[in-house]
Amino acid sequence: MKKICCIGHITLDKIITPRNEVYMPGGTAFYFAHGMCSLNPEADFELITAIAPSEMKAVDDIRARGGNVTVLPSRHTVFFENKYGENQNNRTQRVLAKADPFTAKSLENAAADIFHLGSLLADDFSVEVFEMLTDRGTLSVDAQGYLREVRGCNVYSIDWKNKKDYLRYVDILKVNEFEIESLTGYTQVHDAALRLAEWGVKEVCITLGSYGSVIFDQNNFYEIPAYPTKEIIDATGCGDTYSTGYLYKKAQGASIAEAGCFAAAMSSLKLEHSGPFNGTEDDVDNLIATSGLSAVVTR
Repeated sequence: MKKICCIGHITLDKIITPRNEVYMPGGTAFYFAHGMCSLNPEADFELITAIAPSEMKAVDDIRARGGNVTVLPSRHTVFFENKYGENQNNRTQRVLAKADPFTAKSLENAAADIFHLGSLLADDFSVEVFEMLTDRGTLSVDAQGYLREVRGCNVYSIDWKNKKDYLRYVDILKVNEFEIESLTGYTQVHDAALRLAEWGVKEVCITLGSYGSVIFDQNNFYEIPAYPTKEIIDATGCGDTYSTGYLYKKAQGASIAEAGCFAAAMSSLKLEHSGPFNGTEDDVDNLIATSGLSAVVTR
């Protein structure tokens, strides 16, 4: 398996749902690393994160599961409050603390075949980081952080400043149904995907919650189904879980359709509980096989 490197902040999250209120680690880095450890503890994977010393237990837990973690120093840990209503597709956020950003200098020793940047806030990664990493391997980016502006403690949806300067370096871009309008001005998924491809993105992955997902590779659209869940408990981290499954299968040489279906099924299993994905690769494969659902490819 090719080496995958996820770079992002582990956060301290307060999660409020109609059923309960919990505090736990979170962020793309957290969900990605635990997902990789569950799928394959022996995978050639590295997490690069930056947190305050007070949150090192989150790193210790990943290392205890066999994860390879590099910790960069930070004065603070990102602190998010995520509040969900009965509709798990919708959430409101507040940011109560920020961590130090990643820089080209701090990442000068990073090496991988696939890099995944889990942006949480707009200043997490500079364009210099994109330029440096795209020369070293496939660059995958979650756009969510670049579409967030923090005013006081509240988080607001904004456009990505200087987005074309960044997106021309991106091989795989992960966005959701709410982010595409902020990013492209389009509400229609295919129109948004075409615009992102025009700006240089080679593979656009648009997740649509309970409506599945769409992947566009500059030639074909892959309509990926949403797989059935036994119970909907917590959607926090489902987008990060999708990226984990997608890149895990891509690193094994899977097709876009295969990787997309695996990512979607993995996200459905994660939705059934709070916290990161804790199943196995076989669990994901079994859900796909028993559901009878598959990708539809169109031009």
